[in-house]
Amino acid sequence: MTLALELSELATAVAREAGELARRRRSEGVRLAATKSTLADIVTDADREVEALIRDRLREARSDDGFLGEETGAEPGVSGITWVVDPIDGTVNYAYGIPAYNVSIAAVRGEPDPESWEALAAAVDAPALGETFTAARGHGAWSGGSRLQVTQETPAGALLGTGFGYDPATHAGDLAAVSRVMPIARDLRRMGAAALDLASVAAGRLDGYFERGLRPWDHAAGALLVEEAGGVVSRIDLDSPRPMLIAGGRDVHARLVAILDEKQ
Repeated sequence: MTLALELSELATAVAREAGELARRRRSEGVRLAATKSTLADIVTDADREVEALIRDRLREARSDDGFLGEETGAEPGVSGITWVVDPIDGTVNYAYGIPAYNVSIAAVRGEPDPESWEALAAAVDAPALGETFTAARGHGAWSGGSRLQVTQETPAGALLGTGFGYDPATHAGDLAAVSRVMPIARDLRRMGAAALDLASVAAGRLDGYFERGLRPWDHAAGALLVEEAGGVVSRIDLDSPRPMLIAGGRDVHARLVAILDEKQ
């Protein structure tokens, strides 16, 4: 078994266990624990409990690996592998009882920086939807025993996904980006969970996706899903405080970059 497959199996098992814990805690009722960047950017007690579970399980299996989690930050390792974790991606959905939330786990090789790492394995578990998306570098992306494939043709226009930042000061720019891409769009979807948006691109449910201001744990697993499903993922405006991530099949990705990259 290759290292990528071994890491993917571990990520999948841990993501499913963590997803079940998140689902169970949601059914018991959600308590808000804190806010993050703005009042609208929340943390629940479940976020912290789920991340602690993930950290413990990964440490038990691979004690030399590093860890980068949304709630507890970075812990360097000595193996060259780092686990990049969002314990509950889509926390606002989770708090409101909207089922579009997930546990996102990726294993990357190299420095824990999206511009330099090599993603090896990914698992995105959506417990309220009953779906788990997995990928191992060089072995494809999968869900429910079916291999995932991005869409290649969009004769009626591209069905696109996006997201907005929590800071109201960024909304005008995000809406301006939407306005710019609408001429190539069939329609737009706003799910509220970046990893699920990227999984939807990998599964051919969205033709493309773009969003500013994502953090490494928001896209580490989902980006590998898209790439292993035959798509392309890139980040532009890297000198901006809110870089733009763009994902899709090759044609849609290229058209989105042409529209959204102001340096072209």
